[in-house]
Amino acid sequence: MPENILKTQQAQEFIRAGLKMIDEKNYSSSRENIDKAYEIFKNENSSAGVSICLSLIAFLNYSQNFGSLRKNLALVSDGAFMAKKSNSVNAKLINELILGNINFSENNKDVAIIHYNNALAYTVQSDEYSMSNIINTRIKQLQNGMEYSIPTKTDPLVSLVKISQSITALTDIDELLTVIAEETKNAMQADRCTVFLWDKEDDELWSKVALGVDENKEIRFPADKGLAGYVVKTGETLNITDAYSDPRFNPEVDTKTGYKTKTILCMPIKNNNKEIIGAFQVLNKIDGIFTKNDEDLLIAIGGSASIALENAQLFDQQLQLYREQKLMFESFIDTLATSIDARDRITAGHSLRVRMYSSLMADAIGMNDKDKSVLEKAATLHDIGKIGIRDSVLQKEGKLTDEEYKHIQEHVRITHNILTKIYMSQDFRMITEIASSHHEKYDGSGYYRRLKGKEITLGGRILAVADVFDAITSKRHYRDKMPIQKAISIIIDGSGSQFDPELVKVFLSITADKIASVFISDSSEKISAHDLEILKEQNLQSIYDFSSKEDKSEQEQNILDIFNKYYLGEKEHENE
Repeated sequence: MPENILKTQQAQEFIRAGLKMIDEKNYSSSRENIDKAYEIFKNENSSAGVSICLSLIAFLNYSQNFGSLRKNLALVSDGAFMAKKSNSVNAKLINELILGNINFSENNKDVAIIHYNNALAYTVQSDEYSMSNIINTRIKQLQNGMEYSIPTKTDPLVSLVKISQSITALTDIDELLTVIAEETKNAMQADRCTVFLWDKEDDELWSKVALGVDENKEIRFPADKGLAGYVVKTGETLNITDAYSDPRFNPEVDTKTGYKTKTILCMPIKNNNKEIIGAFQVLNKIDGIFTKNDEDLLIAIGGSASIALENAQLFDQQLQLYREQKLMFESFIDTLATSIDARDRITAGHSLRVRMYSSLMADAIGMNDKDKSVLEKAATLHDIGKIGIRDSVLQKEGKLTDEEYKHIQEHVRITHNILTKIYMSQDFRMITEIASSHHEKYDGSGYYRRLKGKEITLGGRILAVADVFDAITSKRHYRDKMPIQKAISIIIDGSGSQFDPELVKVFLSITADKIASVFISDSSEKISAHDLEILKEQNLQSIYDFSSKEDKSEQEQNILDIFNKYYLGEKEHENE
């Protein structure tokens, strides 16, 4: 190989070494390497090489307070002139990088970002000295409000910012563990990191494996086992330079996975009360062994991470408590509804079916999940007031007298009185209002408050349709199920008087398969795949239209037969 090419390669190696030392803030050693490269490039008449050296020398002078800022910027300008003269992309890249660094250090962040972006654009054309990662990190530091003095390879504050942001952004503890592990790995320049939490109640360490071969698999083991266990029990920090020479290291995991553990840094995580709540385990430092600086860095990350983890654990506990309370509340509601079913076997299942019809209407109008949940609970409880109605009236097989009818109307008022005595959060107070409005009529002639139109809550207007439809399509003491045509016609005829006309349209638009599913909800019967496909193409309006025709087509009659099979039940339909 020609001597001039060998010298150029040697000079380039000096540049690479100098750049690495700049990032490590080892400015004096960097200057020695850059000066050596400068002499070679100057002797080889390499304008590009000299340009790179001038830019780097200017920055090293600036960093070591040699000469004024103006003088060093003039030297950078000389480097820019020679970069332009040589038309070297790498020389232009280094020049823009140095201008970015100086402006970043001077807190001229808007100017710095312009130069960094210019440098980053040059890396697309050529990046002989592998500067793209450093430039991206500097941009990231700028955007996160960091100082230039933070090295790009060990960037704890950027990781701390991300972890701190996660405190408010993340409440799921598994996701938080992943973020902390990933950011710690990046900041430490390590191959892997796992964050273990100490479950003191069971005396176990656990974590979701955020990084490595067993993603999404939970690790859980006794807190007196392994290096992490040793750390949480003793409070010591372990910095192991050769894992296999340390008797506390368990090589079984490596044997199973094929992974080769070399260096380990394991440190306890402490909360603000200095209590140990877990441990970091960082494996295989990429550039050698973990240093005292790495330990200090992990302490800094741990301080921020502990806040996030404690918050997430607290949120997880509160969420679990909420789920238990919600389950208890829903069980209580179901128990109340069951108590009504127990009074009368004939009307058993009414509240469940009203809930199902109401839910179908809620879906049809696009009601949000929160409001739908309230509506469903109100539907379940809407007849709870019947607990105060005499059995002789509630279970009477014949027509009610005027006095008996007035008595049974009282169940709505009783429903209101019962539900108002149950403590409910603000979100669920609408349950009482909706449940006690299901006998109000759109024209104001209903009971018990004679509300009219939109004075009735949306949930109450939905329940009114669902309640009547189930009542007239269910067997009662004094009658069998109405023919489906008559049942639907009652809903249609009540549009604008008894029912909200818009909600009647919504109810009639519900597909026949969904309505049929409610019919058979209290049995083991299922809709066959063949029938399901046919019923999906129809709705209550079309069922009414077909049943109202005197001359039905064969197809229309077939559709009605299928629908009535589920409405009337197999035996009743066969005898129809």
